[in-house]
Amino acid sequence: MPEYVIRALTADEVQTAVDWAGQEGWNPGLHDAVCFRSSDPEGFKGGFLDGQMIASASAVNYDDNYSFLGFYIVRPEHRGSGYGLQVAEAVKAHCEHRNMGMDGVVEQQDNYRKFGFTLAYDNYRFSGTAGEILNSLGRSAHDQIAPLGTLTDALRTYDRGLFPAPRETFLKAWLDAPNHVSRVFEENGQIRGYATLRRCLSGYKVGPLFADTTEIAQALLVSLLTTLPTDQLGSEVFIDMPNPNAQAMALAQQLGLTKVFETGRMYSSHAPEIDLDRIYGITTFELG
Repeated sequence: MPEYVIRALTADEVQTAVDWAGQEGWNPGLHDAVCFRSSDPEGFKGGFLDGQMIASASAVNYDDNYSFLGFYIVRPEHRGSGYGLQVAEAVKAHCEHRNMGMDGVVEQQDNYRKFGFTLAYDNYRFSGTAGEILNSLGRSAHDQIAPLGTLTDALRTYDRGLFPAPRETFLKAWLDAPNHVSRVFEENGQIRGYATLRRCLSGYKVGPLFADTTEIAQALLVSLLTTLPTDQLGSEVFIDMPNPNAQAMALAQQLGLTKVFETGRMYSSHAPEIDLDRIYGITTFELG
């Protein structure tokens, strides 16, 4: 009888799960494994059949009330055998009593409902080339935008209004990661938006893109994309936008972006109170 063991993943094994995500077409960032695992190392679980990793799932506990699920992947040759379900149950147990969030692909949402999740809203992934976006927005610099490399108390407070839980550990890693460029928009000493551009297996992703107004979101996009070298302006740029934010949807249309993917934000208990109208781009589908 084959031995099947479920345990927490090492740093190298989390990278393996991220590599699998790349093979599945999820297009992870080049340094996602380190950033993701920093938030909750025990939340990344793997299923090992006779010592070989064949399944993964994650449940990142942000605080005592909120967790986010992701990285549910089973190697193709082992699908349909129940191995993935056992890993999913293990990460669910890691969440304990917490409200769990996840971004479920459309074709699996009925299955997630059977596990007690309820659809809150849709997220759409849009894409366009960096050069085309800049041509639509112009390239003028904005003197209220500054580089962002460290987590400040003001940024922590701003982010908390747009994410269901504190995530200081994650943000420190996210802002400091190689190939990540972040910018903050300040007005009269107050933060009114911030955003990060990260290099991915294919092109770049912008996330988060948090802004009090569409104009600020546009200014942040320009500031980020003008950091790219000329030979990268033909690269695809992806932004994951929540459908309830009508201004974000209008911005995607204005920029001529193409919808390329869709998920449903689902919760096990209730939809947290966050201001979706200021979320022009979520951080990641894997960690919320």
